[in-house]
Amino acid sequence: MKVAIASGKRKTAVARAVVKDGKGRFRINHMPFEIYEPEVARLSVLEPVSLIADKSKNVDIDVKVRGGGVVGQAEAARTAVARALLKYFDDPSVEALFKEYDRTLLVNDVRRKLPKLPLGRGARKRRQKSYR
Repeated sequence: MKVAIASGKRKTAVARAVVKDGKGRFRINHMPFEIYEPEVARLSVLEPVSLIADKSKNVDIDVKVRGGGVVGQAEAARTAVARALLKYFDDPSVEALFKEYDRTLLVNDVRRKLPKLPLGRGARKRRQKSYR
């Protein structure tokens, strides 16, 4: 039995995808993919699978994602699924297809939130001065 495991990150969300031989099932956090909400996140996670639809019919994909918000989790899961599919099929044409479509399918987005600084309400905002 062939198995491929890969991970993906976005902001504070971390996802782990497992691709193995099967009947075409797709689950996120032990729930069927069809009922994963919101729809925008569902479509985002489905992109790598839809790009290679003919090959992905015979594999089961199981994704576990933790941390972050809805969009961060969706982006992390998307990267993890794409990497796991690439590792499972081990085909250079799949890698070229993913990179041509969108580079973030295979490369994590390294942007993080700036830390809050003193004398302000956040990373950039400052308290106003009243004496000028």
